[in-house]
Amino acid sequence: MSTWEARLHQLFLLNITLQLFDGIATWQGVRLWGEGNPMLQASMAALGVEIAILLFKAKACVFLVVLRRCWRYREAHDALLVLATFYASFSFVPWMGRFVSLLAA
Repeated sequence: MSTWEARLHQLFLLNITLQLFDGIATWQGVRLWGEGNPMLQASMAALGVEIAILLFKAKACVFLVVLRRCWRYREAHDALLVLATFYASFSFVPWMGRFVSLLAA
């Protein structure tokens, strides 16, 4: 495995981990604070919380697998980097802030 492919694989694993974290955090957090994503909220009402989260996260993970399979293209690396940055900034940090606030209460 080349250095380039190893770096891409690390980004892929980071993105999968962030997706798993987001799914578990959403599942736990929806009981306390509700859901802010209107599409996910509507899906939860129609399908149930667990099924809706599972479907949304499965779709995201399949997309990540497709990007991982495109390892020869620079854009795949860039896309995985942008997605990891996005999920770290707009999922991981806010959820951790909310969960830490429960400790302070």
